[in-house]
Amino acid sequence: MDRRTFSKFAFVTTLMAGAGHAPAASAQVRQIRMIEAGGKSGDSVEDGYIKPFTKKTGIKVVRESPNEFGKLRALVEGGRTDVVLFEMGAASLEQAKSLNLVEKLDWSKIAAMPIFPEAKDDFGMGYQFYSTLMAWRKGVKAPASWKDFYDAKAFPGKRSLPDDPVFVLPTVLLAAGVPMKDLYPLDVDRAFRQLDAVKKDVSVWWKAGAQPPQLLRDNEVQYAMAYSGRVTGQEGIEYTFNQANLDLSFFCVVKGSSTADVDAAYKLLYEMSVPANQAMAAEVISYTGNSPDLEALLPPAKLGQFPTASANKTVQFFNDAAWWFKNGDDVQKRWQEFILSL
Repeated sequence: MDRRTFSKFAFVTTLMAGAGHAPAASAQVRQIRMIEAGGKSGDSVEDGYIKPFTKKTGIKVVRESPNEFGKLRALVEGGRTDVVLFEMGAASLEQAKSLNLVEKLDWSKIAAMPIFPEAKDDFGMGYQFYSTLMAWRKGVKAPASWKDFYDAKAFPGKRSLPDDPVFVLPTVLLAAGVPMKDLYPLDVDRAFRQLDAVKKDVSVWWKAGAQPPQLLRDNEVQYAMAYSGRVTGQEGIEYTFNQANLDLSFFCVVKGSSTADVDAAYKLLYEMSVPANQAMAAEVISYTGNSPDLEALLPPAKLGQFPTASANKTVQFFNDAAWWFKNGDDVQKRWQEFILSL
């Protein structure tokens, strides 16, 4: 065992020992339910957080997916209180707050270990970072920026983009020279003008995250915007986190949940703040947890795959969730008109 491996082992065991001091959940709760995103992400929640939580408390966690926002609204409006935790993105969290669909968290009861500040919202714990980035088929000319990505003359080939303005519009503005720090408030008119100039080079507007890597492998497109967890570590596909869109998935407490269920849920949220647990989750999918101490526990040879590795986190941007909540309906209407015109 070399020094690096030994140090990592010692750090993991110390953190795991510290995690054992978390108080046990209420004895009368035998089971809680959550609605999460599903797929490998859901599997990572199971392996990284639910298993240690259940081992420690004896409380089972039933997972359901997918996590469409309408489900949350139906739960609350229907008075259903058997689901206590709901996973959502940052923009959906803003909407949930405005509609009074989620409970304010008592962070003193969660007693979380240190986490990135953007992961600590009054109404949700950001538990998983993921990125939407540029990827390309190995062997083609590699882009270094969105300006390169959209330049089909200098970087010939077909493109694939998501059918989603939240991800696409900021990147065309970056390609036009807008600095990341000045993206918001988004210049929507300029973004659509830029999009009109490059749309001829986009052959597939994808709707599911599994599409971009398959399109690249099949050589149907040579460049694609993709979720980082779908392309990192994939043979024949290259990527960069430069100018990528860094996002957070949050777990929130459903409005009207019982006190006993909420107390149990807080213990599970605590487990989501433990770096050693996050390292286990990262073995399932190359997304990263909310701890600034996690990087020391990740495989050094694979650090380039993880969104919050220091070399990656610093070259990305966050969308402005509050801006999208305020302006999203108007932008979506304009986006649908654009898509129908193709």
